Amino acid sequence: MPIRLLSSEVASQIAAGEVIERPASVVKELLENSLDAGARSITITIEEAGKKLIEVADDGSGIPSAELELAVTRHATSKLVHSDDLFSISTLGFRGEALASIAAVARVAIASRAVGKPHAWRIEVEGGTIGAVAPAALAAGTTVTIEELYFNTPARRKFLRTEATEWAHCDEAFRRIALAHPEVAFSLTHNGRAQVRVQAGGRRSRVEALLGDAFVLHAAAVDADAGDVRMSGLAVRPAYAAEGPLTQYIFVNGRFVRDRVLSHALREAYRDILHHDRQPAYALWLTLDPRRVDVNVHPQKTEVRFRDSGAIHQFVRHAVERALAANAAEQPAVSAAERLGIAAAQMPPLVATDNLGASGQQRQDANHSNPFTAQRGLMLAAGEPAAFYRQLFGERTAVARTGPARSGRLPSRVCRNGACPPRPTRQSG
Repeated sequence: MPIRLLSSEVASQIAAGEVIERPASVVKELLENSLDAGARSITITIEEAGKKLIEVADDGSGIPSAELELAVTRHATSKLVHSDDLFSISTLGFRGEALASIAAVARVAIASRAVGKPHAWRIEVEGGTIGAVAPAALAAGTTVTIEELYFNTPARRKFLRTEATEWAHCDEAFRRIALAHPEVAFSLTHNGRAQVRVQAGGRRSRVEALLGDAFVLHAAAVDADAGDVRMSGLAVRPAYAAEGPLTQYIFVNGRFVRDRVLSHALREAYRDILHHDRQPAYALWLTLDPRRVDVNVHPQKTEVRFRDSGAIHQFVRHAVERALAANAAEQPAVSAAERLGIAAAQMPPLVATDNLGASGQQRQDANHSNPFTAQRGLMLAAGEPAAFYRQLFGERTAVARTGPARSGRLPSRVCRNGACPPRPTRQSG
């Protein structure tokens, strides 16, 4: 087959396949555009898990009427100017492909009122065909409406999963964005029912609202910095780590990422204190100079590469290790009994000391050097282990293990292959 130039329609649909994998990808791209526009409040409306409708309305800076047509054109963006800007990306979007890719496989309408302009303007795109810009009614910001996703590529539409599955992906995409930017208020509605409504606030309150108060209650606060690198957030203590679905969120400069370096660093931080069938849980924010991380790695923008991955690995690992060790040292001794399901009143007193009677400072140093001991083994005072285990398991009958001299019984014979050795005779006297 001879080499031919692809038509613009086919090229646009190929690009859409890379960027718009499913309805959740549309939700992610539209939310990132709203955040880059400086929005402080965002409303998301979804119907039929995004197959029928996805609408995102924000109060950001808006788009001037003269730029609306460019907004739905491939490789048109306001976030990059020179090639050198790719090495210090500080925005969530930068390729100028999202809206054009969505418009190639859906019916799109964009209404926007730029800051300081007397009224709004609107443009419609259907399957890549751009309509005329016309006046519209809108108080402020931008509203993007996506209808009938993949209406012109039915084969792609058939590969979508059930509504429940696609909605779960949309909800997760929303959750990642909302966790990454607690300073922004969000509202999410699906099929006419309000799902999530969160106000602008701090990271702790946002985690509590989206991941639950138990996550916050059982987590250690992480707060560390080294030069221009800083990490903060929450890491769940090992005793409360889950066996089920993972709750692992890590954000780099406000962007949710899946990175092998960071994942390995966090596994190492939990390695000596977490049971093998459990998984760590955390919500962590890493901020650093944009020049030290490359986000232009994958079309989905969830993969990054660090300029000095070894230093980042060590920083993240030690930050989480110190937070878990310090939190374990602060936990009261009765928490060990609580984890065993025993009432505190039934437990013997626990003393946080070692068998050598070390001083308080020495014990504190030992806890920091060995977080597993600090978390799990709040030591018992001398003479109390027996009482402690009697409380747990009741009285036990001692079993002698020293042989004939203690029990007066001869050891049993061991027969192999049907042959038994002669029974030893009892010595008199």
